[in-house]
Amino acid sequence: MESADMLGTGVLVAAGLALVGWAASYWRRSAYTPAQTFFFAFNFCVARLLWRAHVSRPLPVAPGQGAVIVCNHRSSVDPAFIAVSANRLVHWLVAREYCEHPFFGWFLQLCEVVPVGRGGVDTAATKLAIRYAQEGGLVGLFPEGRINTTDQLLLPGRPGAAMIALKARVPVIPCYVSGSPYDGTPLGCMTMPAKVRLQVGRPIDLSPYYGRENDRELIEDLTRRLLLEIARLAGHPDFRPQLAGRFYKPGLADD
Repeated sequence: MESADMLGTGVLVAAGLALVGWAASYWRRSAYTPAQTFFFAFNFCVARLLWRAHVSRPLPVAPGQGAVIVCNHRSSVDPAFIAVSANRLVHWLVAREYCEHPFFGWFLQLCEVVPVGRGGVDTAATKLAIRYAQEGGLVGLFPEGRINTTDQLLLPGRPGAAMIALKARVPVIPCYVSGSPYDGTPLGCMTMPAKVRLQVGRPIDLSPYYGRENDRELIEDLTRRLLLEIARLAGHPDFRPQLAGRFYKPGLADD
């Protein structure tokens, strides 16, 4: 019995050393900091084991290429599943009050999110997101603007993604996530088992519209198109996207 226990302990130690070695090797090849490497490795394990996440394919973006990612929003942990499909950091636009939260604000800072004020257009946040994308980074947005707890497929959309993609001159990648755990609190879902599916769409080329980011009608049309692409990934090609009222003010996000 003692020898069996020693053997089991040896296996665990060997597995632990192998995991540490893998993490060190992965960190050297990735753009993550050591702390980010640890947390994203932890995220991968939780997403695969606890939430049984299945990703249709890796994010279709070349290393060093900027892009804007848009996705529906059903849970506070939705970015975790995009992270599984990406091979590098995604800069999510997150409400400023969460970034300043004393308990988990530090984690959002570690993830290099973009803090956004809820009161109308946040010019500073928009400019930062544009710069990230222009410099080859990935920027993530939820066009619905908040977690959708209704029976609707998608809530009315906001124009941030279309604006940022046009200004940065990068493609938009639509995604649709289903089965995300959510109990109505930001952290309660962290221990909830789930069966999550992430559909990753094809990049949407907006180059025919570059230079027209102040065209309100165009921004509205593109916002509807992005929402429709998300709906198609959900299997609803006939979905009729709605906009979030009179939300857009030309010029506020200009460089």
